[in-house]
Amino acid sequence: MSKNHKNDKSLFDSEHRVLVQGVIDYAIFMLDPTGTIINWNAGAERIKGYRPDEIIGEHFSRFYTDPDRAAGRPARALKIASTTGRYDEEGWRVRKDGSFFWASVVIDAIRDDFGNLIGFAKVTRDITERREAQQKLERVQRQLAESQKMDALGQLTGGVAHDFNNLLMIVSGNIQTLKKIVEDDPKALRAVHAIETATKRGATLTKQLLTFSRRQSLNPLPTDISQRIRSIAEVLQSGLGNAITLHIDTADDLWPVTIDATEFETALLNLVINARDAMSDGGQVIVKAQNTTNKDEAEECHVAISVEDTGDGIPKDVLAKVFDPFFTTKPAGKGTGLGLSQVHGFAHQAGGHVAIESELGRGTTVTLYLPRTEMLCVENNGSSRRGAKGGTVLLVEDNPDVAEASAGLLEQLGYRVRISSNAEAALLEIERNAIDLVFTDIVMPGKMDGLGLAKMLRATHPQLPVLLATGYSETLAGHPLDFHVLRKPYAIHELSQALAKLSPQLATP
Repeated sequence: MSKNHKNDKSLFDSEHRVLVQGVIDYAIFMLDPTGTIINWNAGAERIKGYRPDEIIGEHFSRFYTDPDRAAGRPARALKIASTTGRYDEEGWRVRKDGSFFWASVVIDAIRDDFGNLIGFAKVTRDITERREAQQKLERVQRQLAESQKMDALGQLTGGVAHDFNNLLMIVSGNIQTLKKIVEDDPKALRAVHAIETATKRGATLTKQLLTFSRRQSLNPLPTDISQRIRSIAEVLQSGLGNAITLHIDTADDLWPVTIDATEFETALLNLVINARDAMSDGGQVIVKAQNTTNKDEAEECHVAISVEDTGDGIPKDVLAKVFDPFFTTKPAGKGTGLGLSQVHGFAHQAGGHVAIESELGRGTTVTLYLPRTEMLCVENNGSSRRGAKGGTVLLVEDNPDVAEASAGLLEQLGYRVRISSNAEAALLEIERNAIDLVFTDIVMPGKMDGLGLAKMLRATHPQLPVLLATGYSETLAGHPLDFHVLRKPYAIHELSQALAKLSPQLATP
């Protein structure tokens, strides 16, 4: 090599060192063949925190975590680099102050003109923020996928529950008639009671399905959670049995929340029963309620109601499925798989959410987060007037079998009944005949459903009472308190109370 070429190379090496030393976004430094640090750039000082005089001459393994050093990862990295020429990975690294950062690391083997290993060039980038952003994106994608799955399941279960409730309404309505027919035949009456019990069980299951799918018609009111929990404490304890201790811990200053109190009690009981089933050898259940503020979400205020057990815990692969309808780890006949589905649906329909934490052998905690409301109302505990009824009820129902069953109940209560199969026919009937009350299903074919009919009658016949019936309705979700609603399948006494409350002038003592 000529003298000029040697001078050119020396000038290049000098400029290269200056360039490397000035880089601050990357830690760039050299190692000898044993892994000892022999130089150090400004980026390495910024990222790792060591001055050159503090770190040159030290082994690069000090940047690894204790578990990684114990596992021999530094030596492995150098071996791979020397064998293949290059080693790259991502992992935790340690700064001078002991803090951790997520690093992207590249190690290149450096050899002389004869192929002898003379050291390594090491480049490290701090990609902690990029990793956190990627993890956040993945969490959002998982949440979106979960939400889409739950919405699809909700549409399916809601549709099934709607059809099933109509079938149950036919069975339930005709049971009331059969009771009167066979009241003098004990054997036949027992059979009717068995059918009635099964119908009520079916109604409970469909109610849980509808709550999961967020299509259950609710009656939300501002509620004192602490009072509600303590009012059913005896029921919760009786559900747990003698081998399990119940502890209730509710803050004195709990914010009120707007919920359907009955659905809340059902959700809480479902959680307590699940906790019981996870503790075959006994243990304790803690029901806790406290105010929480999430500063990451515009300081949203919730009341957090948690049910914690000391049971077996739930495996991670099962944890993601526990809110799915019909999913259960219990033996056949020991559970429907709808308890936690009802809890999930109730929380979301109340405007909140539910979270679950569990560890094998260390128990499970399920927490309901219900949004704070600003006011608390006094519940009306007055009883409805009962007695013989009079007047004409226009029954609007498109299913002939359901219409027949419902008309039978109304006639037993002493009402005269006219039937229309859709909203348009009902409007004509109202114009032609004297109607004292309209009792209409919500879900009906045609241009106008039951809620649309009720709204039109409120505008055109404001003095005409309207009672809605539903086993399922998305339309009602935005109008939970506008009209009186009776859930299918309903018993004769429930129909009697609803009609008397809505139109007491038709009731006689």
